[in-house]
Amino acid sequence: MFKKTLIFIFFILPVSCFANDCVKYKQTPKININSPIYNKTVIQSNELMDKFHGNVVATLVEDYDIAVDLFSAARGYCVVLKSVDALIGYNDFSVKIDSSHKKGSCSYNAILNHEDKHINAYLSVLDDLGTDVKNSVFNAADSVMPIFVPLREDIDSAIEEMNYEMRRHPELILMKQKITAAEEIRNKRIDQNEDNHELKSCF
Repeated sequence: MFKKTLIFIFFILPVSCFANDCVKYKQTPKININSPIYNKTVIQSNELMDKFHGNVVATLVEDYDIAVDLFSAARGYCVVLKSVDALIGYNDFSVKIDSSHKKGSCSYNAILNHEDKHINAYLSVLDDLGTDVKNSVFNAADSVMPIFVPLREDIDSAIEEMNYEMRRHPELILMKQKITAAEEIRNKRIDQNEDNHELKSCF
């Protein structure tokens, strides 16, 4: 006597199969770019530094807030990048002046005026590169494809992945390199053209 055994084989489709169904929902993202309100602090330093020159440390922030649309798909959802609110710019300038210059004195003010020129140079970089920055952010955002997720709980992870994909896009990396190069060029130009006549008049 023979027994027949029925074997049921279940084929599990990979997530990538469902992800392909999400491509049709791809959108052209809307881009909005703002600059942060910056804060300037002046510190009289006791550290060893050039008594005739101050120092500016600029903090550049780069933040992307992503908005998405959600579409129902077979066995899950398609998360589609809809828009990006970008915050790019300097939010803090820390100016150091040697403590030997009394606050409010002629020499203190002369050095502070010079360092303000450096701050204006930093700010001018983003003003002049504004179009390049916007194009870079747009191209990076536009390269992000819809992501398939099986559960609603996975949506936040998909948004984090989109943010990561944007940040590592070559155009955003190149944008930051352009900003850094422009900063160095403009700051060197200020120091090369400075004859310290305002500071010298204090002595």
